[in-house]
Amino acid sequence: MRLMKHPASFRRRLADALARGALLGALLGMAFFAGFVLRDRVPATAQERDAAQFSLLEEVEHLLEQNYLRELPPRAEMEYAAIRGYLGALNDPFTFFIDPPVAQNESEVLAGQYGGIGVQVKRDERGDLVLFPFRDGPAARAGITDGDLLLAVNGVPILPQERLDVVDRMLRGEVGEGRGVRVTVRQPDSTTARDTFIAFEVVRVPSVVWRVLHEAPSLGYVQIIRFTARTPQELHTALADLEAQNVEGLILDLRGNSGGLLQESVAVASEFLDGGVVFYERTRSGETETLAAPGGAALDQPLAVLVDYGTASAAELVAGAIRDRGRGILIGQKTYGKGSVQLIFRLADGSSIHITSAEWFTPARAALDGQGLAPDIAMIPAEDGRDVELGEAIRYLTASRAQTVS
Repeated sequence: MRLMKHPASFRRRLADALARGALLGALLGMAFFAGFVLRDRVPATAQERDAAQFSLLEEVEHLLEQNYLRELPPRAEMEYAAIRGYLGALNDPFTFFIDPPVAQNESEVLAGQYGGIGVQVKRDERGDLVLFPFRDGPAARAGITDGDLLLAVNGVPILPQERLDVVDRMLRGEVGEGRGVRVTVRQPDSTTARDTFIAFEVVRVPSVVWRVLHEAPSLGYVQIIRFTARTPQELHTALADLEAQNVEGLILDLRGNSGGLLQESVAVASEFLDGGVVFYERTRSGETETLAAPGGAALDQPLAVLVDYGTASAAELVAGAIRDRGRGILIGQKTYGKGSVQLIFRLADGSSIHITSAEWFTPARAALDGQGLAPDIAMIPAEDGRDVELGEAIRYLTASRAQTVS
């Protein structure tokens, strides 16, 4: 299209008309805006009162159905988007909506089951890959013992620098006839390797694993993976077993523990604290304190707690209470800093909503949310995956016992 040139007089008239149009548009816009502003201030007619019974969301939905160019998404998808937007206005990352498939997956994760051979894979301070079978699991029944070094999987040597998550996946799989994995292991004080085929089974993951440390036989190691309904009883069993083996110090590993059930975490703290405050909780209506139950099973042994950035929520409550009450020290990295309580509500269609209802403070009234806990002995994680934090805890407790004896 060609551009036409107009005489100056035409351009002036056009400019005047545009200016008058712009002014009229501005005045109309102001009147339109004023109408919206004033509408809330004038008495509502009966028709307006009837219309007010319907929400804005329903009004928008009606307008979309009448006017939108393309096919609308399913109603549930639109509702989920609206709920997420509604909750987003709170600016609280821990108050959120979960649609049904994800909510179901969350339930399955909390159930703690998978197909595999039932072992934990750890890397010790030397860098060796070490296996720790779950009690009564398929690996334990096949003869794998605590501390066995993993050399190969299905005949393929495992390199020392291999990632732990990769190795862990090698030892999991679908349950079925003939399905399993052949592992090559040897005991740490032996040069003889042995091959063992282990069939995959449905493995129930414990929330607590424990052992006497091979590298420090006077010390007991307890790892709490997550706080579930089974955790208090599993921990009590662990402590009784370690006491029967005459351990003289304890390492409580809360690394990677993202929390779980609140009352169960209080029961855990009660095993190490003889009564007294575990945490303070602040809600809309005020502040309350939660106390440990007296008579725990591990009140006297020297104690070190391992923490990292993955230590969060209820795990931070336990770690903070142990440190603030002078019961033990924290070793590792700064914790995550989630000091709030979420109530979980299942909705009618299987979706769920998490709602922040309170915030927590340690016995010294230190805020956790957004702050975390700084360790007493800060450690830089080893780039090659060696467990330097566990090594430091062993050295600390060994030195503490030596000072006590002297």
